[in-house]
Amino acid sequence: MDPIIVFSVLGGLILVLLFVGAPIRPLRWIGQMCIKVIVGALLLFFVNAFGTSFDLHIPINLITSSVSGILGIPGLAALIIIKTMILG
Repeated sequence: MDPIIVFSVLGGLILVLLFVGAPIRPLRWIGQMCIKVIVGALLLFFVNAFGTSFDLHIPINLITSSVSGILGIPGLAALIIIKTMILG
């Protein structure tokens, strides 16, 4: 599947969740977590895109996306440090 289609669909889902919102509190919490995981995946995508010149690649999966999305920049830095220092 073309990455442009995937990112446009994810962006559309984010916009729908932001504008419409969820009236039920647990549903709103789940929606916020989904948005954070998607933002984490986008952060990892950009790190992988710019990290190719430094031979840095972090796999994009649910665990790494959750860590970088929920913890933000410190979580992304932790993933980079784990990749470079521990895993080699």
